[in-house]
Amino acid sequence: SNGVLDALGIAAPESGAGALGFTDDLAAAVKGADLVIENVPENEDIKAGVYREIDGLIGADTIVASDTSGIPITKLQAHISNPARMVGMHWSNPPHIIPMIEVIRGEETAPATVEAIREFIRSLGLLPVLLKKDVPGFVENRVLYALLREVVDLVERDVIAPEDIDTCVSWGIGYKIAVIGPMALIDMAGMDIYHSVSSFLNEDLCDRKDVAPLVRDQIAAGKLGIKSGQGLYDYTPERIAELQAERARKLVAIRRIIEGRD
Repeated sequence: SNGVLDALGIAAPESGAGALGFTDDLAAAVKGADLVIENVPENEDIKAGVYREIDGLIGADTIVASDTSGIPITKLQAHISNPARMVGMHWSNPPHIIPMIEVIRGEETAPATVEAIREFIRSLGLLPVLLKKDVPGFVENRVLYALLREVVDLVERDVIAPEDIDTCVSWGIGYKIAVIGPMALIDMAGMDIYHSVSSFLNEDLCDRKDVAPLVRDQIAAGKLGIKSGQGLYDYTPERIAELQAERARKLVAIRRIIEGRD
């Protein structure tokens, strides 16, 4: 991963004055901290236990940021004595490569807390995006899961094969979206064109509220994806390593181009 960091001009975490360290002593980990970022499993009870434990260990002005990918920040704030200092800070995977970070304001988050976390993210050379409302799943996952719901439905109805939908989305949608965002894309195409197409297409898009049978069947068969060696595709250990290296290489190359470095 140091090769990836080098390509992005990011110092290795074990080097310099701000070197990364590890400890299993929670009190030592948060002592004197201006910012504590919680990144424990996606379980509200587990997170609540961590907040209760650190509550008496941190200063009154310490900001507590959760990297939850979907638990409402407003719910998590109920487990900490100073909810005004709590904010969502959702990194996108792989976090050492993707520069966008969602900043989520809970109902009790103070404006100063939001601004402090945005400034901190900018100081890292990264891109904070502010969610003005604390909606389930936040924004990145809501958009992603709307896309996944539609593609799973198309595969399940045998409209298209998995490998072809991957090509279609990667090159037909992702290629453009990587360069220009969806709202700007509407402007480029024309609001009248968007209105015309959505007026007949929206009613035919998948709007199911449960999980698709295809997904449930795959899970029942133990086909969980890379972690089990088989999903919609088959994976060997060698292929998994190749895919992970290829993903990192391509994401770094795309980021460097978008940032104007290449």
